[in-house]
Amino acid sequence: LTLRAIGASCLAFTTLSAAWSQEVSTFQALLLGPQRSAANVVRDPHRHPAETLAFFGIQAHHTVVEILPGSGGYYMEILAPWLRSKGQYIAANRDQSLPQYIPDHQKMLARLKAEPQLYDRVMVTAFRADNHPIAPPGSADVVISFRNLHNWMEREEAVESLRAFHKALKPGGVLGIVDHRGRTDQSQAQQMASGYVREDVAIALIEANGFRLTGRSEVNANPKDTKDHPEGVWTLPPSYRMKDVNRAKYQAIGESDRFTLRFVKR
Repeated sequence: LTLRAIGASCLAFTTLSAAWSQEVSTFQALLLGPQRSAANVVRDPHRHPAETLAFFGIQAHHTVVEILPGSGGYYMEILAPWLRSKGQYIAANRDQSLPQYIPDHQKMLARLKAEPQLYDRVMVTAFRADNHPIAPPGSADVVISFRNLHNWMEREEAVESLRAFHKALKPGGVLGIVDHRGRTDQSQAQQMASGYVREDVAIALIEANGFRLTGRSEVNANPKDTKDHPEGVWTLPPSYRMKDVNRAKYQAIGESDRFTLRFVKR
């Protein structure tokens, strides 16, 4: 990066951080809600949800689309009840058109039906990574995605996915992306199968598809992650793909090092 570019990035982050600090306490209170599952709560120290959501600038009146909330619903159980009265939470999930995702999708739908006092106003749309509408065009204030970009890149689905996000967002709407941060001493091709994404590659890809980077946060950084694990990011918690082999070692490292990026629709 040039000094000018670094300065612009720092300025953008400084501007956003004022709003970030004001909103963190709001989301911290939401983390105490009784609807949150124990399996999700235990991940809070690794995922920093209050700081992440505040950094993305999400407000109670916003229409927020989460891409692939899954059956676990980590962010869904924080956002959907909060947005229920003034805003709109949209779950853009893999649907019945993709057979391998049917069990996960049905589990999510069952949860929404079982707790109407929290989720009766959730809108469910299909995300197919093929420019299929995830929300009415120009209706979303924010689109968020957590640890999905690496899959779309590997499957050559990233461009169509980004186009769908762009179409759904209002002018100036926000795209929030979190993913496993790759090594800079290797090409993206060298580490694609490991689940890691070079931050510079991610930024270039997203900016080439109608977005402008406005903020970067290190809230989800983990300097302990050496990014050279036998089973890639899935070696680390919560996956523990190697099961009990060196489990204590990987537990001590924690979840992966992640970049947290905020873009606006151009």
